[in-house]
This record gives sequence, C-alpha cells and structure tokens, in this order.
Amino acid sequence: MTSSDASSAVSGDSPVAAGGRRAPLWLAIVACSLPMFMVALDNLVVSTALRTLAGDLHADTQQLQWFVNAYVLSFACLLLTGAALGDRFGRRRVFVLGIVLFTLASVGCGLSDTSNQLITARVIQGFGAAAVMPLSLTLLSQAVPERKRGLALGLWSAISGMAIACGPVVGGAVVGGLAWEWIFWINIPVGIIAVPVALFALDESRLPNGSLDLLGMALASGGLLAVVWGIVHGDTDGWSSTQVLSALAVGAVLLVVFVLWERRSAHPLLPLSFYRARAFTLSNVVSASMYFGVFGSIFLLAQFLQIAPERTPLRAGVLTLTWTLVPMFVAPVAGALTDRVGGGRLMAGGLFLQAIGLAWINLVATDNTPYSHLAAPMVVAGAGMGLVFAPTAAVVLGSVSREHAGKASGANTTVREVGGALGIAVLSTVFVAHGSDRGPEQFVAGLHPAIWVGVAVVLAGAVAALAIPGPAKATVSAPEYSPENQDHHPSAVIGT
Repeated sequence: MTSSDASSAVSGDSPVAAGGRRAPLWLAIVACSLPMFMVALDNLVVSTALRTLAGDLHADTQQLQWFVNAYVLSFACLLLTGAALGDRFGRRRVFVLGIVLFTLASVGCGLSDTSNQLITARVIQGFGAAAVMPLSLTLLSQAVPERKRGLALGLWSAISGMAIACGPVVGGAVVGGLAWEWIFWINIPVGIIAVPVALFALDESRLPNGSLDLLGMALASGGLLAVVWGIVHGDTDGWSSTQVLSALAVGAVLLVVFVLWERRSAHPLLPLSFYRARAFTLSNVVSASMYFGVFGSIFLLAQFLQIAPERTPLRAGVLTLTWTLVPMFVAPVAGALTDRVGGGRLMAGGLFLQAIGLAWINLVATDNTPYSHLAAPMVVAGAGMGLVFAPTAAVVLGSVSREHAGKASGANTTVREVGGALGIAVLSTVFVAHGSDRGPEQFVAGLHPAIWVGVAVVLAGAVAALAIPGPAKATVSAPEYSPENQDHHPSAVIGT
C-alpha cells in the first residue's frame, strides 16, 4: 500500500476516491457490499430452482448437481488467486473486472439452451466471484477509518446476511411466477450499477513491487479443486469410491507440496506466518465449523420446510425469513461491539446460540411440524449467525498487517467455502443413511441424526472461539512483510 493509500484509509470519515474526489462513507460500503451481495445470492437462488431447471433443460441428476458444483468449485479454488491478482495488478481493478466477468457470465447463463452451456457459464461465474468476494473485504477495510471499521464490517455482514435471506425467497418467486432465466437476469442491473460506483467510491491500491507466486497459485488451485471435487462427490459416489479417495489423496498431496513451497517462496501466495497468530488460525476454525454445521443443516432444513408439511418453494422461502432476516439486525451491532467485547467472545456466543437453535429445531421436528413450533428456534439460530459474521471478519483482518488483508480474507473465505461444501456432503450422507426424501416420515428419520452432527460441529467451533485472545489493551502494528522476515512475522492482534 502506498503512503497515499494509507492516509486515505485512516483519515477522515470519507475516503478519497479516484481523481481526488471524496466519496461518502456509506457509498464506499455500498461499493464493496453490493457486488458481494450479488455473488452470495446467486448460489442460493440456483439451488431453489433446480427442479425447474431439470424440466426445462432436460437435465439429469448429475447435471443438476453440476449446476451448483461448477460454481462452487471454480469459486472456492480461485479465492487465493483472486486476492493475489488484486495485490499485484490493483485491488480495485481486479475487483471491477471480477464484477464485469460475473455479470457477463450471468448473461451467458440466462441464454443457455443446454445443460452443458449452463454449466460452462457457471464455471465462469465462479471465476468472477473469486475476485469479488475477498477483495470486497480488503477494499472496505482500506476505505473506512480505523475507528469505524467494526461498524462498517457489521454493515457488510448484514448485507451478506440479506443475500442469505433473499435467496430462498427470490428463488421461490422466480420458480413460481417467472422463467428460470430471471435467476441470472437479476444480476445484470446489479453489475451495471456496481461498476461505476466502485470506480468512483474506492481507491486503487496494490502491494509495492508485488510478484505473482505462479507455482503457488497452481498448487493451491489444483489441490483445492481435487479436495472440493472429492467432497461434493462423496455423497453421490460414495466416500470409499476410487474416484473420491483418489481426488482427496491427490488434493492432500498438492496442498502439502503447496505448504512446502510457500515456506521457501520469496513472494508467497499465502504467508505461513499468518498461522502463527492464534486469532487468525482459530477464526478460520470458527468459519469452517460454522459453515459445516449451520449451512449443512440449512441445506436440509430448507427442504424440510417444503416436505413436512408440503409447501411451495416460495412459501417455504418466506418462512425461512424468520431465521435469515435476524442476522441483518444483529450483525451491525456485533460489528460495533467487536473492539469493546472481543471478537472471540462474540463468536463463541453466536455459535452457542446457533447450536441451541439447531438442537431446538431438531427436537420439535416431526412429519407435520406447525410453523409456530419452529419460529422461536429460528430466531435464536439467526441471532447466533449475526454474532459470528462481523467479528470473524474483524478478527481475520486485525490479525495481519493491512496490506495483506486480501490474502487473509481469501484464506478465510476459502476455508469457509470448503467447510460449507463438506458440511452439505457429510450431513447429506448421514441423512441418506437413515432416511430419504420419499415422504415426510422418511425425511424426518434422516433429518434428526444429520442435524445432531451439525450441532456437534458448531459446538466444537464455539469452544475454539473461546480460545481467541480478548481485546488488546493497545493496538500493535504488524511490520511490513518481506521475504527476509517471512518466518518471523509477528502478526498483530488488533481489536480481537
């Protein structure tokens, strides 16, 4: 980061935009959050409309899975690369290019006439999303003054929660009243608005004399691709199948080689010194456990609301708002309290609330559960989610020096996506082993043991969160990263 970048990030309430203009703080938050909202919404909307896609595109079960997995694979495997490209060529530039690529790929999705065309366009969407997601957090961190970072991260998290809330509803509305192409057309106006707003409201920044770790990119992307491919196929192909075991083994080997390479690389894609900061490491554990347990459970509970008793996708989506709207209100408060209370304590409290909410839902779930029995535990679980989102982002960014926020954000988002994919695959496997979707009774029989697995993983994450250091009495600035101090980089814990 240049000295002008640093000064614009910490001075005043309005960051200096391109060309010396002063953009209001709220516009900088919108510029970072709107594209992130588009990226987060897309996967949830597609999942809701799979049955409609099956009929209109004559897609088989495997193709339906790839409508989702093609996006997940390209997105999760390129997050570190997206952050690195931003550090090298300019974070705002790569961020905007990611928005443009995602928007153009959405056009391609909407124009698809065959399943293979849609799968290809979904892969390209994932490429764009991998640039948008980690850099949105990096650009937000540099655009707001330090004293308002917690509040800004809370608002960013609330908008992310809004995407979760709107996903099932928008998907249900599209399925019920519009053509499936509108799942993707809705991204186009968002992208058209987001590009000029980002160019106006955000400063450009990059790492000085940054070099690309091309071998590290190849090893990380290849390893993550193999691991995530094995995870998403574990449920359908069998965890002991040759192709799944081979993929997981190849992925593990590539990731081990990646770690060994990063230890000697002059300009590592992911500095291993990050993991010497307990706050950073444990925050990643929290993210992985939350997405494993909570989003794996939500994947099944979204179907449960349509089956026991039978409801339309739109009605089921509306009912989930009791859960998914709550983080929108809790996350800004949690963000504002992070520096005062401590991110670890808020995360632990949030995960404990989520575990209570999931367990409560599981205890009242029957083959004909009245919605009134589900509303209160949904509110509890939603409040827990809101307490985790913003503090996690704040702790991750505060655990490394500001110029490495992109790499830290990319690493955390990667762990989060892998955790979510693993949670859906594992809980689905448990579900299939004990029940099926052939009827309400069979569905509930598989739901109960699967949700208990999710509860256990969330509780494990809560215990890990309790070990995150509390608020520092004084802010410690991390030294500039360089190859010479790679193995001695004492990552600072700021407000964690």
